[in-house]
Amino acid sequence: MELYENMLDRVDKLAVVGLGYVGLPLAVAFSKRLDVIGFDLSEAKVSQYRSGFDATGEIGDALLAGCAADFTSEPDKLKEARCFIVAVPTPVKSGNVPDLKFVRNASRLVGRALTRGAVVVYESTVYPGVTEEVCIPILEEESGLRLGEDFKVGYSPERINPGDQVHRLETIVKIVSGNDPEALETVARLYELIIEAGVHRAETIRVAEAAKVIENAQRDINIAFMNELSMLFNQMDIDTNAVLRAAETKWNFLPFRPGLVGGHCIGIDPYYLTYKAEDTGYHSKIILAGRHINDGMGKYVAQHVIKLAIRQGIDLMKAKVAVMGLSFKEDCRDIRNSKVIDIIRELQDYGIRPMVADPHVDPKQAYEEYGIELSDMSELSGIQIAVVAVAHREFKQLGIAAFKDMFSSEQAKLLIDVKGAYPKTECEAHGFHYWSL
Repeated sequence: MELYENMLDRVDKLAVVGLGYVGLPLAVAFSKRLDVIGFDLSEAKVSQYRSGFDATGEIGDALLAGCAADFTSEPDKLKEARCFIVAVPTPVKSGNVPDLKFVRNASRLVGRALTRGAVVVYESTVYPGVTEEVCIPILEEESGLRLGEDFKVGYSPERINPGDQVHRLETIVKIVSGNDPEALETVARLYELIIEAGVHRAETIRVAEAAKVIENAQRDINIAFMNELSMLFNQMDIDTNAVLRAAETKWNFLPFRPGLVGGHCIGIDPYYLTYKAEDTGYHSKIILAGRHINDGMGKYVAQHVIKLAIRQGIDLMKAKVAVMGLSFKEDCRDIRNSKVIDIIRELQDYGIRPMVADPHVDPKQAYEEYGIELSDMSELSGIQIAVVAVAHREFKQLGIAAFKDMFSSEQAKLLIDVKGAYPKTECEAHGFHYWSL
């Protein structure tokens, strides 16, 4: 516990490696109690943080401007720290194979800065075994030190929910683990400094790794079931949302809704779990089935746009189409792995060039990530088809009159309300041809 006490006395420093949606809130929170180095390879990102601009939207410019963390992109600065938290992305490659390059590279950087008595904690979402089988060997190779004898390792999976101002870093119970009892206690006490909800001490690092991936796999499967029901009820001409409202009157019915499943966690983590399952000789049935359904929902929505437009006699080669929302979920600016792009790409394959508007998303980021030039909401006029792909509060607060003003008054008005944000009967009463999942 010497390292913990030294950090409290500001003798030793904590370094947070990776300053995205997970790392930045960690660096800011810990900087209130400890001396913190916030490290990211992106000089542009570090420059933004130093100037007090929060590109993630998770912290806010005011809080970031008052943050005492030392933001840097210089690897040598990591040598000033003795405790490290690694919070880098873990995406998938082509074929939905886990891509561990960021975790490997971060482990090399930390390994070169490692000294005796240090503690390294990983937060990146991985499949069970990565910390011990991939990360620790890299740390040992780069540092020349040995786990247990010279340094400790822990794993504490991130549970950040981007865009959620209620379930925040401080209010979500933190799972912690360590390579031995001393490491576990050090990691637990470290996070107890900032986590108001408390910590859960997992028995092993692998238990903590597994707990994280099944959290998102469970949610993915439940939404996939809702999506399959929406397709079934559409075939039967039954209102899915009406069915769910009725079913939810029973106390133990789980309140999931159909929709697009994207983002950096739910749409990716199940592939980490099934990859490890295949490695052990177990072939997943339910998990991959759910992924297959959810991965196809963007295309499914786009094809319904085409079908419904044809039924209403809309000339798709001439019609103005608006896609409202690009982020992976409502009231969030994160566009990583957004499934809205699947709707847009499918429409483009049919020769349709939709206007795309999202008040939360940075236009520069949208263009760099997807080649999409965002339109301002004020530009949405004279349209015939609106696809409300993300239920942002700005969209839900639009009155029917304001919504109607976007449409051409002389032609059919088609409203595709992916998440069911608007009352169907009210929309139809005002002349909209309405459809939702």
